[in-house]
Amino acid sequence: MADDRKSIIEDFHQVVNMSPQQLANWLKTEDSQEVGQKNDGDESIGHKSGRQIVELLERDESEYSDEEIAHMRKVVSYVRRHSAQRPQGDVKDTRWRFSLMNWGHDPLQDN
Repeated sequence: MADDRKSIIEDFHQVVNMSPQQLANWLKTEDSQEVGQKNDGDESIGHKSGRQIVELLERDESEYSDEEIAHMRKVVSYVRRHSAQRPQGDVKDTRWRFSLMNWGHDPLQDN
């Protein structure tokens, strides 16, 4: 289990390529708040996840709970799955990119 935990943390830090400050600033924008699936309330699942990601990035890895590790696994899965659906052309101002950014991954930083 310790190896699995370590692997998840490594994968999380690999796919989350935005700093805590970059992500926190992004989450304040209208574009951030307008994308994503909303189950209840006004906040999308991705936006809520982004707030959790900021908190995780600001803490020491030794403090992560099992629930937080599970969330990291969810982040990794979402970013990898959604990245594979990259649309053609310039993605700078697309809902696809904005959604990924809510999950801490800016595909334009891959370049």
